[in-house]
Amino acid sequence: MTSTGTDASERLAARVRAAGLKVTDSRIAVFDAFRPGEHLDADAVHARVASVLPSTSRQAVYGVLGALSEAGLLRKIEPAGSPALYETRTGDNHHHLVCTTCSTVFDVACIVGEAACLTPSETHGFRIETAEVTFWGVCPDCSAGRASTALS
Repeated sequence: MTSTGTDASERLAARVRAAGLKVTDSRIAVFDAFRPGEHLDADAVHARVASVLPSTSRQAVYGVLGALSEAGLLRKIEPAGSPALYETRTGDNHHHLVCTTCSTVFDVACIVGEAACLTPSETHGFRIETAEVTFWGVCPDCSAGRASTALS
C-alpha cells in the first residue's frame, strides 16, 4: 500500500466521500493500492489489497474498481490484448503508450482542459467529449534487451 498514517487515509476518505460514495475499508484499500503513474489490473490491485485486508475477494475488488471508476476517482483503460487497467490520473484526457513486448503502459500528455485532443474528420452528429489514443511500440528496456540479444 502506498499511504502511511492517518492523514493520508483521511485524505483518501475525503476524496471518496466527495465523489458521493460511502467510505469503506475496501474502497480506501483499493484506492490506496495505486502509486502515481501506475496502470494496474484487478489481480495486481487484489494482491496489494489482500496484504492489508486478507479477507477481501477478487470479486469485491472488481466491484470497488467499478465504483471508483464510475465516480471518476479511477480511470479504466482497455489496451487491446490486455486485461482492463486502472489508474488514478483522471480528468485530463491524456493518452497511453504501450510496450508490445512487456505490456508496460506510460502516460502521454495531451491538451489539458480540452474536451478532445483530436478532431475527427466525421463526427456523425456526435458531440465529442474525449479522444482515446494508444501508441504501441517497444519500451527502452525491451529495446535494450533486443539489442543485447542481437549482439550475442
